[in-house]
Formats: sequence, structure tokens, C-alpha cells
Amino acid sequence: MKNLRMFCLLIACIGFVSCKKDQAPKEAETEKKLAEKPISVECYKALYEQDTIDLKINNLKNGNVSGNMVMKFFGHPAKVGEISGKYHGDTLFVDYTFSMVTNKATTFKNPMAMLKKGEELILGSGKIETYLGRSFFSKDTPIDFEKVKFKFSKVKCEEK
Repeated sequence: MKNLRMFCLLIACIGFVSCKKDQAPKEAETEKKLAEKPISVECYKALYEQDTIDLKINNLKNGNVSGNMVMKFFGHPAKVGEISGKYHGDTLFVDYTFSMVTNKATTFKNPMAMLKKGEELILGSGKIETYLGRSFFSKDTPIDFEKVKFKFSKVKCEEK
């Protein structure tokens, strides 16, 4: 009889602990959704010869940015994906997670840096290193914002 009581007490304790664990992720998920609601949206377009990049940036309440980008290079399949990152001063650092239109099963992730000058974003180029499968800009080499191909101009966002 004593073992039965201990067993029931153990089961009840496990039940209470598991109920509390379910509440924390739900609250965190709700906070995450509120933080991800954009406070402003900006759209940009960059052209270089026959290449085009369309960029939509959602500025979030927590200071982060999210959005999507479509890169269309002449003679190559389009790259479609999402960005996520944060401004550091006047420079936007993002990770671009994308897939090719011709092969959506494979995704790629690249770091990008864009310098904001007035209403313009300048896509920088720099030395990229990879460590444990994660790509990032080399800390030893500065990102070049002078000799660039793509300068984004602000455009009106398209409603979809």
C-alpha cells in the first residue's frame, strides 16, 4: 500500500512538472511573435548590367531585421530566400538563406553586409571564412563598400 502511494505521488509530480514545461514554450512563442511583427517595411532594388536584386526589409521591434531577397543574374537561375540580421551602426549585417528556383530542395546560407547611406544601401564585398559549417566575414579583412556592383535604391513596396 505504501509503494502504491509513492508511485501515485511520483506520477502526480511528473504530471505537474510536464504541465509547467508546456507553459514556458507557449509564452516564449507568443513573445517571439510579438517581437517579429514589423514596425516598418522598406523595399529596395539594385541593378547592375542585366542583373537585378529585389530586397524587402522588415524592421522589427527588438532591433533585428527580417525580410526576403530575390537575386536574378543573367544566364543563371534566380536565387530566392530570406534575410535575418541586425544593424551595427550604419551597416546591416544579415544572413541570406536561399535556394535556387531550379532546385528548392537544397538551401544555402551566406553572410551579407550593406552600408546605409541616406536612402541607399550599398552591398559590400569581403573575405568570407567558414568554420564548423558557418560562413562569416573575416575579422582581419575590412568589408569593401567602394568597389561594388550593387547599390540598392529605395522603391515602393509591391502589395502581394
